[in-house]
Amino acid sequence: MKTLLKPVLAAGLVLTASVPAFTTPVAAQQVAQGVGVVSLPAAIANSNAFTVAEQQRPVTYKPQLDAANARRDQLTAQLQPMYDKFRTDQAANVAQATLQQQAAQIQQIEQSGQRELTQIVQPVALSRAYVQEQIEDMLDDAVQAAATKKKITLILDASSGAVVFAGAQYNVTQDVINELNTMLPTAQLVPPPGWLPREARQQQEAAAAAQAAQNGAAPATAPQQPSGR
Repeated sequence: MKTLLKPVLAAGLVLTASVPAFTTPVAAQQVAQGVGVVSLPAAIANSNAFTVAEQQRPVTYKPQLDAANARRDQLTAQLQPMYDKFRTDQAANVAQATLQQQAAQIQQIEQSGQRELTQIVQPVALSRAYVQEQIEDMLDDAVQAAATKKKITLILDASSGAVVFAGAQYNVTQDVINELNTMLPTAQLVPPPGWLPREARQQQEAAAAAQAAQNGAAPATAPQQPSGR
């Protein structure tokens, strides 16, 4: 996730990625002064932008999903007789060399099929990564806004072991979700042409910098990725 909320960390806030989302059951419960707990994955997954995109994606990418399912059925129909023959020959104590040849053929078809399926659904995976990155880009501001409204100066990170137990009254995940829903009501589902996930962009930038260093030149500035916004 981008710079993992640098502005928030600068204010002394530590974030969690493992505490499940829940809301305060009783409004009269007292919250420890300036202390909160947040689950960032839950905030992302329960935001309107994420849930709407999850509902839209099977419709927008129906051709790719249908093609993947059809190809998967074809592979199953092709492989099932081979599985059956392998088990039959194995039970009949067929020569080990023959069994190894059959197993190698099955494995080759499985691996080739998996690569094919991955290629077919690549636009779907890119769409999911694109939506998530748009939401992640808003997390810093959403956490800061929630912390300001709740008068919180410290958000505990359960994943680091700093929190052993936190009652529902300490959880501000829903507050972060509320801020995300205000800042990003919906996310763009289809990435712009040539868009790559952040990790892939960073790998490209690192490779370009390494190549420039080898050539004895200053690394070129990476081209700006289209935001689609």
